Amino acid sequence: MQLPNLTEARKRTTKEVEHIYLNENYNADTFKGQKYFLRTYGCQMNVHDGEEIAARLESLGFTPTDKLEEANIVILNTCAIRENAHDKLYGFLGRCKHAKKSNKDLIIGICGCMAQEENVVKELMTKHPYVDIVFGTHNIHELQDLILNRNNKQNINVYSCEGEVYENIAYKRDSKIKAWVNIQYGCDKFCTYCIVPYTRGKQRSRKSSEIIKEVEELVKEGYQEVTLLGQNVNAYGKDLKDELNFAGLLKVVSKTNIPRIRFVTSHPWDFTDEMIDVIASYDNIMPYIHLPLQSGSSRILKLMGRRYTKEEYLELFNKIKKAMPNSSVTTDIIVGFPNETEEDFNETLDVVNKCQYDSAFTFIFSPREGTPAAKMKDEVPMATKEERLHKLNELVNSYSLAANKKYVGKTIPVLIEGISEKDSNKVFGYTDTMKLVNISNAQDYIGQIVDVTITDAKSFSLDGEIK
Repeated sequence: MQLPNLTEARKRTTKEVEHIYLNENYNADTFKGQKYFLRTYGCQMNVHDGEEIAARLESLGFTPTDKLEEANIVILNTCAIRENAHDKLYGFLGRCKHAKKSNKDLIIGICGCMAQEENVVKELMTKHPYVDIVFGTHNIHELQDLILNRNNKQNINVYSCEGEVYENIAYKRDSKIKAWVNIQYGCDKFCTYCIVPYTRGKQRSRKSSEIIKEVEELVKEGYQEVTLLGQNVNAYGKDLKDELNFAGLLKVVSKTNIPRIRFVTSHPWDFTDEMIDVIASYDNIMPYIHLPLQSGSSRILKLMGRRYTKEEYLELFNKIKKAMPNSSVTTDIIVGFPNETEEDFNETLDVVNKCQYDSAFTFIFSPREGTPAAKMKDEVPMATKEERLHKLNELVNSYSLAANKKYVGKTIPVLIEGISEKDSNKVFGYTDTMKLVNISNAQDYIGQIVDVTITDAKSFSLDGEIK
């Protein structure tokens, strides 16, 4: 197997290919009676990939199990964003190795973003020979063939840095209420800390006509919500000629009359005034925006390759809040980027104080091999980074609680999604602003959007009742 050099990924151009994948004529009796164990790590994109993997496995006759010891095939759908993702994979692989000793016919497969990293693939080939299949983010469509053509050989690896756009993909969706809809793949931003352009390739947008067709089918099936999914959704269409931009796509998706529309993830650089106007103008586009900050320091933002300053970010945030005062804005923040000073960190705290986010995903910088930031010299002690993260989380959580308390006593529409995992007497759902609500004795309302009166607020959730 020849592995492409990651540094060449910047130079390559990915040709868009329209490939029709309808339910291919795989024999669903081939593995009838056998079970698959699928574990997915990471982001929403990985979760959606997992829905495709499940459909492909079931086209061969496999049925799902959540017990490793029952499985005939194990697929680990990996994430490469942070270092602990690697640790989780290798930790679980130990269990898989033990399971294979008990069942020598067990098929073990690794896929996802880690399978796109050449150093990981080499390690799997040399140190983990019991792994049978390795396939990348661009090779999911080859899964059935990989399984059927193993010929009892180990380490059948598929690695590709080329990305294609596939349509009419079969999914086994995790929910009958809300659905992910990919609108693009890959990313062209090349932030210096981010591995995504190397693992998922350059940006490839789907044609708007195919996206609309998928949403219309979901409407017919009774879905209440779609989330338009991409590494940088608001750059949608920039890689295609004569195609809608993201604001235009939001408009036509809204006209399908799907009750709720969300989208993730946005990049501040591509967030336009037109987008703000469209979101504010259509009732079925939810007033929830995830707007990654990453750092409040313009100096650090430049080192990150983020293409905006602290002042430009705050200007955008204020535009959103002026157009949609009741909107919910969440963010991502990285603490401890190489040589982040105390002044840089205080700039981040200043932005958090100004924006008072509804919530934030916060992380200590994790260097990823093959990215420019991994080569940057860093003299900030880990103890300092951990102290900063703790201080940041305390501030973020205080604003999260304050934002949630504003809902107490109000009656608001909530999409009820299912039974609470922590309390079988409660159901859970989400407001239009993406607030988690736990509700007692409302099982009959699952799958519906109902008015809920909020009775209590915590930092990460609300309690409510249906009157």
